[in-house]
Amino acid sequence: MSDLSLKIYSAVRLIPRGKVATYSQIAALMGNCNLRRYVGNVLHKNPCNERTPCHRVINAKGSCSCNFAFGGEEEQKKKLEAEGIVFVSGHVDMSRHLITPEDFETMRAELSKILYE
Repeated sequence: MSDLSLKIYSAVRLIPRGKVATYSQIAALMGNCNLRRYVGNVLHKNPCNERTPCHRVINAKGSCSCNFAFGGEEEQKKKLEAEGIVFVSGHVDMSRHLITPEDFETMRAELSKILYE
């Protein structure tokens, strides 16, 4: 497994329960928001959703992934709803559940501690 993959998994583990992040946000934590497709590919190979809750990563429109590695789109939606995530017209209510800029900066700081200390 590559260092970048491990860094992506570490970032996803920092998404708080009841919140979601987009592929682009996780890519931005890696230092390049253009890596969003790479993030998706890495998460599709996630070996353990209990350890790395990749169901908390969604697309920029608030949709679940039809390629969710642990049972598809409906299973991802069930996992999110079980954590209190609200859907409106089939999409995550981004105004309520998307990580905030403050959450993002906290995640960035935590990720730095994990990776560089």
